[in-house]
Amino acid sequence: MSRRAESDETRATARPGREDGDRPDPPGRGGRPDRDDRDSRDDRGRTAADADARPDQPGADAAAEPVRTEEAHITAARTGRALTTSALHAAATGADTFPAVLREALGRRGLSLERVSERLKARGITISQATLSSWQRGRSQPERARSLRAVDVLEEILDLPAGTLRSLLGPRRPRGRTTPPGAEGAALQILGEDSVVEKALGARFRHFNQETSSLMVHDIVRIGESGTMSGFSTTNVLRAGRAGADRALFVLSFDDEAAEPVDIRVTCGRLTEATYLKGLKSLVLEIHFGRKLAKLDTTVVSYAVEVSPSLTPATHYERWSRTNLHEYLQQVYFHPGALPVDCHRYVREKVGAPPRAQRRIPLGAAHDVHVLTSRCKPGVHGVAWEYGP
Repeated sequence: MSRRAESDETRATARPGREDGDRPDPPGRGGRPDRDDRDSRDDRGRTAADADARPDQPGADAAAEPVRTEEAHITAARTGRALTTSALHAAATGADTFPAVLREALGRRGLSLERVSERLKARGITISQATLSSWQRGRSQPERARSLRAVDVLEEILDLPAGTLRSLLGPRRPRGRTTPPGAEGAALQILGEDSVVEKALGARFRHFNQETSSLMVHDIVRIGESGTMSGFSTTNVLRAGRAGADRALFVLSFDDEAAEPVDIRVTCGRLTEATYLKGLKSLVLEIHFGRKLAKLDTTVVSYAVEVSPSLTPATHYERWSRTNLHEYLQQVYFHPGALPVDCHRYVREKVGAPPRAQRRIPLGAAHDVHVLTSRCKPGVHGVAWEYGP
């Protein structure tokens, strides 16, 4: 199995079509900006930090499955020079927002967007699946008269009390065509639509690490005697693109359900959120810098995560990045009893794309391999290995 860490980069693919003039959220409005750097790793060992996100999952036409409370675990951490979290406990992760309540209601009723669109049409209201999808993801909101009528009917279809959804609509947004914010657009180019990262962050994905970008990233991955990943650590040098940046988000994704974070330690920064979404096999970390950065100021974030044993050996580690990194260093340490027979580096243009620029890399005296990339371009950067028979 493999794990992928994601950086602060995001993919920029075509957005779902909008009807009846519903507007997308303008850049920089609503909610707190999500940092440019996030890490998601697969249990097998692949990572995409600061642009770390797992491969996208299909399902644009289906209602996004709400993350159940019992599948979400959050680690509470105390302020200190080093934060250690060794117990994950259940916690609710939903928010009382229009997209979140709509998604939850759709999931509870078990209705696909296609069915909902058909039911609305039977009531004389034409709203496409793409528009419904944009509503439930928070990319646009109902504003015109026809859309507001659709919201009223949706409350009936979804067995919600009258006014439940209407009361959650925000103020009318500026008219005119807008483009995805830079951070979101870049991430979409690498991750694609409906990625695990987007689902894990929800409405925060729109501003994912928009105030910062990564300059340098150093990943260290440790493979245990059974060939499974035992843990990883990341050091990330971030630069503020605007004054006031004070935190960053990281999304770590795992391939194997058995591989879960069991301990989180932050040595540079202050851990304020550690939420494990079992249904998405992803860990969301929010780390505060301890101060507000001035524009172009830099800060260092370092964290380490111990992982429970997975069911199958790790075979690769990836990190995706939506921006150019000045330098990216990957190191993988193998247990002497689980040495690979072959290791190679590779690059993908985006998640799910075929690997290219593959090159063998030698095993070092410390039973490790490393890849140092200067002027690292946006994309997915990985190390893969094979074990003998």
